[in-house]
Amino acid sequence: MATWQCVERCGACCHLDPSDRPDLEDYLTPEELQQYLSMVGPDGWCINYDADRRKCRIYDDRPRFCRVRPDVFADLYGIEPEELDEFAIECCEQQIEGVYGDRSLELVRFRQAVGIVEG
Repeated sequence: MATWQCVERCGACCHLDPSDRPDLEDYLTPEELQQYLSMVGPDGWCINYDADRRKCRIYDDRPRFCRVRPDVFADLYGIEPEELDEFAIECCEQQIEGVYGDRSLELVRFRQAVGIVEG
């Protein structure tokens, strides 16, 4: 079974363009929504994303909605802990494909890291 994990130097989740996520207000509190929108730069990328290093500048202090943890996903999306890996992998695949493309090195690296075998 595939197990979700973050892949260094990907950063696809840091592309925060609200037009790609029209349902933000469905799962973020008003305060979180305000914080989320304040983090979106003019190019749609998070203002805390270091594009040169492809890393988050505030990783250890990132907001709750930037964390992939069972308690966060249960609260935000109603995902049970045993469903987290499958749900998070699907979310990441969609985001990586949307940002980098369906044949990108980032997607290949992600799938290898989480244990998805290409057939």
